[in-house]
Amino acid sequence: MMQIDEDGWLDSASFIPSLNYDDRPENENISLLVIHNISLPPDDFSGNGVIELFTNQINPDAHPYYQTLVGLKVSAHFFIRRDGTIIQFVSCNKRAWHAGVSCWQGKERCNDFSIGIELEGSDTICFTDKQYTQLIALTQSLLKRFPITDISGHCHIAPERKTDPGPCFDWQRYFSELANLENAFNQANTI
Repeated sequence: MMQIDEDGWLDSASFIPSLNYDDRPENENISLLVIHNISLPPDDFSGNGVIELFTNQINPDAHPYYQTLVGLKVSAHFFIRRDGTIIQFVSCNKRAWHAGVSCWQGKERCNDFSIGIELEGSDTICFTDKQYTQLIALTQSLLKRFPITDISGHCHIAPERKTDPGPCFDWQRYFSELANLENAFNQANTI
């Protein structure tokens, strides 16, 4: 089972440091998990564009789309690649810059109280079974470590700006498998 330590690091993730983070507001609880999708260039999963973006190393001349990203400073706590590899860029204890202008249940600035997970994907391509497996395991470890009460997509916290994780993300599968895993865990702990 995956575990997140006291310093906010996932024991089974590869770590690639991003500079695009800062401290959360004092006494702010992590109560929201936000699921995103990203691919760079769009709909291309063959390279390291996302990693380069989150580490401020993207070459604007490498692809025409990258011209739209010049000067952008963004990150997420986690990135789950198509093969299920999990990369962590920012400690969960810090504020990653994944949500932008956002609002959840009347509370603005979702970066202050959320953890962001990016799935390598797009609005038009289904996610892989390995991604769902890793996302569910990661979610379970986050729920055990932090007082998360809500899970949303980027589209729910910034509906006028964002569509991700998109129509190809299977919310029913995600929540069903998460509940099944939680039930199995609870049964194992009562034996």
